[in-house]
Order: sequence, then structure tokens, then C-alpha cells
Amino acid sequence: MPHDAVVRPVPNDAPEPLPEPTIAELRLEVVMGALSTPLRMGIVRTLLLESTEFDHTCGWFGLGQPKSSLTHHFRALREAGLIRQRQYGLERRSHVRIADLDQRFPGLLDLVAAWSPPAG
Repeated sequence: MPHDAVVRPVPNDAPEPLPEPTIAELRLEVVMGALSTPLRMGIVRTLLLESTEFDHTCGWFGLGQPKSSLTHHFRALREAGLIRQRQYGLERRSHVRIADLDQRFPGLLDLVAAWSPPAG
């Protein structure tokens, strides 16, 4: 099942992204390590399949995790190069780096989109 995510234009008033690896710096083992937990895989999958906005805050996901835990998971995804985050006042908003990941690792996001969370 190919992912149907759309690469959306960056709003003109968007803040600069937080530090992240360039496309050339993306490493498959780092990306796969960041996706190795069902929570992180679910975050990326949700952003791919259900996001209609440019980016979303951690609270949008309704994950029921402590803020400090979510901060850790979102930072791991950003530092691996899976998501781009921007700071809007006191909140960080995220979206998947679709074009970058499709260029560097063709088919990876299709696998993430087709993944099913474990029952439980």
C-alpha cells in the first residue's frame, strides 16, 4: 500500500526548523533504530496517513504519554531525520520529511504506512 501523503508547502510565516540531519546525512540504521518502537512507528504512520495540516503538536496525537516521554520520542524521530519540527512559541509542531525520505530511502514510507500497530 503506497503512502498517499502529500508534501505540503511551508507557510511563509513558519519558523526555521530545529536542527536535523541533511538528506545526505540520513543513515538507514539510524532511521530504522528510531522506528524500532511501536510508539514512534505509530507517530510517523499517523502523520503520513491522517495529517491534513502542515504540522501537529504532540498533544494532537492523544497518546496518553507524559510530556517528557513524548519529547524524548519526538526528538529521536527528528534527530534520525524522520520528522521536521518547528518551534511555535511554547509548542513544537512536527511533520514527516516525505520528500527527503522518499529521495534517500525509496519505499520506506510505504512500509511505514502499511504497518499495523500490535493488538493490545
